Amino acid sequence: MLARLTLLDFLQKMPKAELHCHLLGTVRYETFIALSEKARVPMDRAEIDSFYHRGEKPVGVLRVLRALDGLLLTSPEDLYRITHEYLEDAARHGVRYSEFFWNPTGTVNTSGIPYADAQGAIVRAIHAAERDFGIIARLIPSIDREASPAEAVAMVEWVIANKVPEVIGLGIDYSEPQFPPELFWKAYRLARAAGLKTTAHAGEFGMPWYNVETALELLQVDRIDHGYTVLENPALVERCAQKGVLFTVVPTNSYYLRTLAPERWARDHPIRAMHAQGLKIHPNTDDPTLHKVTPTQAWHMMMMHFGFNLDHLREFMLNGLDGAWVEPLIREQWRGQWLAEFDRLRSQLAEPA
Repeated sequence: MLARLTLLDFLQKMPKAELHCHLLGTVRYETFIALSEKARVPMDRAEIDSFYHRGEKPVGVLRVLRALDGLLLTSPEDLYRITHEYLEDAARHGVRYSEFFWNPTGTVNTSGIPYADAQGAIVRAIHAAERDFGIIARLIPSIDREASPAEAVAMVEWVIANKVPEVIGLGIDYSEPQFPPELFWKAYRLARAAGLKTTAHAGEFGMPWYNVETALELLQVDRIDHGYTVLENPALVERCAQKGVLFTVVPTNSYYLRTLAPERWARDHPIRAMHAQGLKIHPNTDDPTLHKVTPTQAWHMMMMHFGFNLDHLREFMLNGLDGAWVEPLIREQWRGQWLAEFDRLRSQLAEPA
C-alpha cells in the first residue's frame, strides 16, 4: 500500500516552474557569512542576521542586494556557488524549470567582475545543476532601474555581445517609484531586436496602473512581474485577461506586508482579486532566503492565506508552463508529464484538499 502524502509533501513534490526569482536574493545565510569572511568585510553578525529576519514588518531586501554587489562578490566563483546552491534548493522543492534574474550592472561596475566572466560562471553552474539535480534553468539579465537608461543600454549590449542559449530574456527590477518603465524603452527595443524575450517589474510598490500599461504597450513585454495595481484600471484588466498576459505574483510581497494590517493582509492583497477578475497568475518566491520562503511554502501560502484550492494550483502550474520561455514542443511535452504527475500525487493525499 502506498504511503499517503501530507499536503506539504504534495506541494513539495509537485512539478513547478519558478519564473520570478532574483539570484542575489537566494544566497544562503551560511554562504553570506562565508562570502563576508572571504572578502574580509568587517560585517557585524547581528547585521547579517537582520538581513535574514522575517518578522511582521520585514526588512527590505534591496540594501542586502546592494551589500552583496558592493562588498561580498569578488570573483566569478562566488556567482557559480550562489547559482549552484540556489538551483539545488529549488530542485529540492519540486522546481523542474527556473528562469532567474541577475543584475549585471552591479556585478560589473560595483563588484568589478567582467560581464563575460560573470555570465560564464553562472552558465557553468546552470549546466552543473542540471547534471547534479535534474533542474533546467535559464538566465534573465535584469536592468538595474536605479542606474541610468544609458547603463541599461550598455548592459543589453553586453548580453548581445556574449549571447548564449542559456540567456533568454531581459528584465528590470530595483526601486520602481522613482524610475518608471518608460525611461528604459531603448534598452528594451534593443533586446527585442536581438531576439530576447522580455518582462518587467511594474505595479509593485503601489505604483499606478499605467506603469503596467507602459511596460506592456511601450516596452512590449511578454509578461509582468508583480503588476498588482493593474486592478485600478478595469479596462486594462480586461485587455490583459483577453490577451492571456501572465503575472508572476509573490505571496510574500514586502510592500503589502508593510502597508496592510496583519489581520487584513491576505484578504486585501491584490492576488485574490487578480485571479477573480480573470488574470493569469503564477506564484513565485522572489527572494527566497531573504523572504524566508521556499517554493513549497509559496504555493502553500496560496492555499492557506489566499483561499485557493488544488484545482487552482493545477491551473497556476499550467500558467507557469504557458508563460515559460521554452520551445512549444518542450512545453507540450512537459505539460503532459506535469499534469500526469500532479494528478498522481494528488491521488496519494492523505486527506483531499
